[in-house]
Amino acid sequence: MTHRVTRMGGRDPGEHGRSATPLELLFDLTFVVAFGTAADELAHYVAEEHVATGLIGFALATFAISWAWINFSWFASAYDTDDWIFRLTTMVQMVGVLILALGLPEVFASIDEGETLDNGVLVAGYIVMRVPMVSQWLRASRQDPARRPAHLTYVTTILIAQVGWVVLLLASTSLVTTLVWIIVLVGVEVAGPVIAETRKGGTPWHPHHIAERYGLLVIIALGEGMIGTIASLNAAVAAYGWNEDVVLVALAGTALTFGLWWTYFVVPCGDILALARHRSFAWGYGHIPLIGVVVAVGAGLHVSAYHLEHHSELGVLGSVLAVAIPVALYLFGLYALYALLTRTFDPFHVMLMLGTAVLLAVPVLMALAYASLAWCLVVLALSPWVTVVGYELRGHRHNEAVLDRLRREAEAAHQ
Repeated sequence: MTHRVTRMGGRDPGEHGRSATPLELLFDLTFVVAFGTAADELAHYVAEEHVATGLIGFALATFAISWAWINFSWFASAYDTDDWIFRLTTMVQMVGVLILALGLPEVFASIDEGETLDNGVLVAGYIVMRVPMVSQWLRASRQDPARRPAHLTYVTTILIAQVGWVVLLLASTSLVTTLVWIIVLVGVEVAGPVIAETRKGGTPWHPHHIAERYGLLVIIALGEGMIGTIASLNAAVAAYGWNEDVVLVALAGTALTFGLWWTYFVVPCGDILALARHRSFAWGYGHIPLIGVVVAVGAGLHVSAYHLEHHSELGVLGSVLAVAIPVALYLFGLYALYALLTRTFDPFHVMLMLGTAVLLAVPVLMALAYASLAWCLVVLALSPWVTVVGYELRGHRHNEAVLDRLRREAEAAHQ
């Protein structure tokens, strides 16, 4: 630990061996709680057939959680000093994340009632997070004056958005009006980094470090699926004992989670971002829905476990769709994100997506034919492995070709 205060002059974006710090890993643990709460609420409302409530609440929750993480992680990539001031402000932000998580059940419940949005605790958590975040940007603006315009852009948009959240809280508007204003405020939130990084000089974030940080967030999101599923399966075992369905669902959940993990890490994001920093926005913002659907996969597995407990209003088909839809969104979203990041289109990807689509459709057809939920999930768990096998056998050559092209473009730009 650096006991003295370190000047926040900006990290070297080409620093060799830069990786996540123990403080960043500790910070991430608060998001285990937040994503777990969001997944539990989604699973509960979907299992009760209150699907609209679950989806609206989950979309709001996952954006709030992901955006809080993004704010901290990109700042830390550029300005992590690891001195006592940085550590204490990070601790305060962790408290804010936990407060936000505590407010999520009220958000879902108020959406279900359909009158006004009860987002008081959520906004309180946001305030607790944003105050130290603003202080960090102001500290950077004092100690790294060359990049002050970017810092002050972040400060301005954060404060404008925060005032908007507080006004929205005090206004007690109808649910529809509230959701419209949320979309406007989200636009303000997203615009800040775009303006700061493209028009105000930007910040010295590290491409390999930020790619690692996003990968760790994906792992956290995947872990929520395992935690929720096993917790519910334990309840099923306690009530009905061990049986074939419990074993198969546990196996399917593990294989599915492992396959989704493997597909994410076939893309050399850090290497690509190092050669094409200007492509970071589509990649970074594109992760918000991607992370959301990863957490939703876990919620879907939780719904399946509810079905085994006989605590779900959904039949086999609905339970299968609760997993299949987010899996499909994740896998096809990953290909879309890859295309945006690399600016390429590979016919081989079309073949892989077609194979994936088949293995997503088969379990749905099985459910329609009255197959058991467990066997439907076993087949569904094979869907990400199409990409895994394809990339292990051939797709890695596509990555090599993409990196070679980007290197040539980078060399030409510097000549």
